[in-house]
Amino acid sequence: MTDKVLLVTGGGRGIGAAICRLAARDGWDVAINYAAKPGPAEEVADAVRAAGRRAVTIAGDVADQAAVVRMFDKAEAALGKVTSVVANAGIVNKVGPLADMPVDVIRRVIDVDLLGAIWTAREAVRRMGRSHGGQGGVIVNISSMAAVFRGAGGFTPYGIAKLGVDALTEGLGKDVGGDGIRVCGIRPGLIDTEMQNDTGIENRLERFGPTVPMGRAGTADEVAEAVVWLLSDKASYVNATTFNVSGGR
Repeated sequence: MTDKVLLVTGGGRGIGAAICRLAARDGWDVAINYAAKPGPAEEVADAVRAAGRRAVTIAGDVADQAAVVRMFDKAEAALGKVTSVVANAGIVNKVGPLADMPVDVIRRVIDVDLLGAIWTAREAVRRMGRSHGGQGGVIVNISSMAAVFRGAGGFTPYGIAKLGVDALTEGLGKDVGGDGIRVCGIRPGLIDTEMQNDTGIENRLERFGPTVPMGRAGTADEVAEAVVWLLSDKASYVNATTFNVSGGR
């Protein structure tokens, strides 16, 4: 792949930010999508530029299909044709019994975590598919071990959404593999990012880290290294599959 232009949704923090930084290290220009806070995304862009690559930050809610189209348009206007995409944007929103969750909370998780990945993948295929005039590329979907556990422990909407993302990865990968696009996924386990604070569970890393077979939580960089490998030609025969990055959990 000659041109290396990567779009990362939710690239302003946590795993997304780590993916942007490591992708720049590996020679990618990066479009960094964020939902609401430009400051952290701009810091990530500065890190990409410090690595000698181009960067642009783009506000947009991935749950809004029209906003996703605009996101791709802005990325291509700034950096050229997008050649790979990481669908990383996601939220937990609220943890607790499903029966006690407001409908709008449940719907927002599904809209961002599942529909957001679908809209992102749909637009990526429309831009990168050879049958659409593109040069092919890679889509990496960031799932979660919550999909494996089906959201047990108070994460029901999140687990359901991420299970849908796994289905998207496998089904779409089989459909578009012949169109020059590989679709792969990563399931992070317990990872030391600020999203842990979004769960509302105090000291979650300290409480559950020792229960991981490796005895600790993972880091955002450990997840990002797997992602940039999938983006690379070293993973050229990997398609329609999702890898656990979970310390054996």
